[in-house]
Amino acid sequence: VQLQACGGGLVQAGGSLRLSCAASGHTINDYGRSWFRQAPGKGREFVAGVNWVSATPLYADSVKDRFTISEDRTTNTVTLKMNNLEPKDTAVYFCAAVKYGTGWKLRDEDAMHIWGKGTLVTVSS
Repeated sequence: VQLQACGGGLVQAGGSLRLSCAASGHTINDYGRSWFRQAPGKGREFVAGVNWVSATPLYADSVKDRFTISEDRTTNTVTLKMNNLEPKDTAVYFCAAVKYGTGWKLRDEDAMHIWGKGTLVTVSS
């Protein structure tokens, strides 16, 4: 299974972007799906995730009420809609998947089984 993320780019503060992560090679409906990000000079952090059972979303406090994660199981795609972007959201965004992922597993990068290549999001002030 491979994950392919796309949708990054340059946007002004207050703007919006939509990231997509498509899975190919195999259906992964038994995987929880997450987004992480890594800002310049910092470690990777959890952004949002959906569990494999009900696709219930989880969010980091820093993006709650601004970002929305959704999953389309017919296309094996997870989307991250990012509104009201701020310069502090500038980072490389990675999508990932964890087998039977729920709860804390979705937030833990060490628990992830599959990673996609990152896509760069730059928010200018």
